[in-house]
Amino acid sequence: MQLTHNYAEVGEVMLHYVTAGPKTPDGPPVVLLHGWPQTWYEWRHVIPALAEHHTVIAPDLRGLGDSSRPLTGYDKKTVANDIWRLVSENLGHKSLYLVGHDWGGPTAFALAAAHPDAVKKLSIIDVVIPGDGGDFSQGGRRWHHQFHMTPDLPEALIKGRERIYLQWFYQTFAYKAGAISDQDLDEFVRTYRQPGALRAGFDFYRNLAQDAKDNAALLATGFRLPMPVLAIGGGVSYPHGRGRGGDVEASLKRVATDVRGVVLPACGHFVPEEQPEAVARLLLEFFQEK
Repeated sequence: MQLTHNYAEVGEVMLHYVTAGPKTPDGPPVVLLHGWPQTWYEWRHVIPALAEHHTVIAPDLRGLGDSSRPLTGYDKKTVANDIWRLVSENLGHKSLYLVGHDWGGPTAFALAAAHPDAVKKLSIIDVVIPGDGGDFSQGGRRWHHQFHMTPDLPEALIKGRERIYLQWFYQTFAYKAGAISDQDLDEFVRTYRQPGALRAGFDFYRNLAQDAKDNAALLATGFRLPMPVLAIGGGVSYPHGRGRGGDVEASLKRVATDVRGVVLPACGHFVPEEQPEAVARLLLEFFQEK
């Protein structure tokens, strides 16, 4: 399988994205949205299976990976619009299958809510939707949410120690040991050490209140996502794994009308890397259903 690295100017941001797939794909492209502290690279084990049947587009979200790092625009409606413009204006696709993990999930929700006719199917992996009426930070158990929202302090403490900090998350939030290898860690750290990357990553958290406000206002109108939704949760949570389990399905049922849920055993939060074969199988089956 050949991966192609590309760049596209989308308004104020230059997006890096990876593409793969057959010459004659089955249906719309599959767009994969990563989370924190990751990049498009978190999908490396899932892309080959998907690319046998579909065009796959895996961008680095604004501010992260090898995309550029604007000073503003980290609310998920803006981040989602980057992806929509990339897929629709730059690449010319009128419809898509959409998958989001971690912060890629709320971004995918915002994109699907803005373009419900274009997003044919949606999958959200191990994250809940801000403003859905649930508890995004699990009563403070996800301590890093508040820490990352604190202005300036996380950058000051972590700069120069990026490898130590990020490795703690990969080891603690995953249940499957070795799912993220030292070589993989090198790739993630390479990007998060770049100027502005820590600030941009934390700005995804600093806009949480705005995201919740935007989504709550939308849901208050009675709007619910109309497309089929597949919710996937990691089955192992505290003290080892941090998977959200059935909370993912519960959240999506508050914001969408056609939801099914799967909880993967022996899996923590980093689902695409801990259980890539299962994720690829579930997604392919989901996309192929009429």
